[in-house]
Amino acid sequence: MNIDRRTALGAFAATTAIATTSAFGITAKAFAATRGDVDLSPKSWPAGEYARYMKAQGVDRTTAGSAQGKQGAVTVAYGGLAARAGLEALKQGGNAIDAAMTTALTQVALTMGAPISYFGIMSLVYYEAKSGKTYTMNAEWNTVAGETDPQSIPGAIDFSSTEALQGKGEPSGRTALVGGFMKGVEAAHKRFGKLPFASIFEPAIHVAEEGMPVTAQLETVFQFRDKDIRRLPETRATLVKPDGSAYAEGDLFRQPKLAETLRAVAQQGAGYMYGGAWGEKLVAAIQADGGKMTIDDLKNYQVIWADPLVADLRGGYSIHTSPAPNFGGFSIIEAQNLADAAGLCGGGHWTKSSEQLKKALEITQLFGISMFPKEAQNAIYPGIDFSDASRVTKAHAAALWQQIEGGKTFTKWKRTTPMHSDDVVAIDGEGNMAAITHSINCVNWGKTGIFVDGISIGDPASFQQAAIARVTPGERLPAPTETGILLKDGVPVVAFASMGAGLHQRTFQGLLNVTCFGMTVEDAINAPDFFLPSVDPATSETTLVVPEGRFDHKVLDGTGYAWREMPLEEARLGGEGKWVAISRDPKTGLLHAASHNRNNSDAVAF
Repeated sequence: MNIDRRTALGAFAATTAIATTSAFGITAKAFAATRGDVDLSPKSWPAGEYARYMKAQGVDRTTAGSAQGKQGAVTVAYGGLAARAGLEALKQGGNAIDAAMTTALTQVALTMGAPISYFGIMSLVYYEAKSGKTYTMNAEWNTVAGETDPQSIPGAIDFSSTEALQGKGEPSGRTALVGGFMKGVEAAHKRFGKLPFASIFEPAIHVAEEGMPVTAQLETVFQFRDKDIRRLPETRATLVKPDGSAYAEGDLFRQPKLAETLRAVAQQGAGYMYGGAWGEKLVAAIQADGGKMTIDDLKNYQVIWADPLVADLRGGYSIHTSPAPNFGGFSIIEAQNLADAAGLCGGGHWTKSSEQLKKALEITQLFGISMFPKEAQNAIYPGIDFSDASRVTKAHAAALWQQIEGGKTFTKWKRTTPMHSDDVVAIDGEGNMAAITHSINCVNWGKTGIFVDGISIGDPASFQQAAIARVTPGERLPAPTETGILLKDGVPVVAFASMGAGLHQRTFQGLLNVTCFGMTVEDAINAPDFFLPSVDPATSETTLVVPEGRFDHKVLDGTGYAWREMPLEEARLGGEGKWVAISRDPKTGLLHAASHNRNNSDAVAF
């Protein structure tokens, strides 16, 4: 394993131009010099286009965004404006990495750092057309070296109520982990990017500085965390209006400190955050809140480059995904092999068959076993080898499915008869493919609500105490992200990424829709999907959750499991998964990008 160091739209239109200087003494002219002749700023886009995409931030989709082209494409789960920023990188000579990183940087600004953060995490799978090689980069969480008693970190979270989802326990700086997002952006760009590093920050800086209209969706985020974001002075100054009132739909939200920080990183590199001036402020803020993070935790952070985890699936398809310490890749392959062992590909689609739906539910619930100690795994499924090497084999899946069929289910389903972050995918005209997942890994800023110069610091340790305890302090925390490249007869044909609480369920369904049922990526996303089931914390009984109006009730009743339909407006925090993908026809070079079929996602191409 190679380690490399290396809305009010009227108010929006009336905003002033970029400030000529920042608190860091970086002039707009000096910043422009670092980007060379490339100008990705929305000011250079065709007239009216930026305002049109910004207005679309307030739109909720009911079907997947779709776009086709041959020179480049970008798709996202959230923030169509960010996808358009990534497309601009392609149009100005950038490649898939330039587009993906530009998009991701813009996404964070558009979401106020609530579900994703510049101090969050990133997982990348990249196919390089000229070499025919696939690379993976892990920029996930590092634990804190001085945190030697992680089981005592305060906090807990579950989906049983709004209050439980907001988090339990007292806020604490101990809930922060060392995120690799910005280190990942820099490392990926340094290794594969073509455009000047500073240029990929321009759309995000523009959004932060010019401001954006607060949509109805953003208003609910402010409402959800109103109490928590008032706890600390800097957060209050960032996320609460000067008169003390909460931001509401139609207000203009600016992030001037964030713009200054991004400009500093663009000029000075990620070191500005990982040990530099911003890092010193971060450590001071976390320690003031009882945390144990030090400047050495930041200086010692390194992204991990590694060869992909590769496995054959079916019908000539194979997959390239992230290896250990990421466990999402192993979960993808194990689930796909279980689908074959269970006969899911040979029967009817699970949206039409109760029996097939039961099989799909049992298989996807096994995702949780990755978070159990080896002893617990062996107790649940005696004699089954859950080592990394075994989990990717078809023999493992066959033996495991035999036990599941025999009644050894992982989930305690509530019976009705006796006895469920952000994504970017980009492909350029040369066939380079970049698929990334990035996240703050907590619910809307987290309960601690720490901000440092415009950047949100989440509380991902508040619900991962057991997982943190299983690794050496200061080392990488295994991650569940599921991102990859799908090949057909050895040729890359689909790049995909997933996010959300139900990311495993959504990835499982998306891949089977393509490889078993021959769907396009757009049809695969628009097909009815089931979410992460809900679990009653008092009884541990599990209930199937599906989006409202998508499944035949007879099929749901036929499983014998309790089920409930979820209105789409509740799905964001209710266990839905997001799966986005771009396909490439190896004969014609035609790209077909498809976004999430809900929220303000979009797919763009040219």
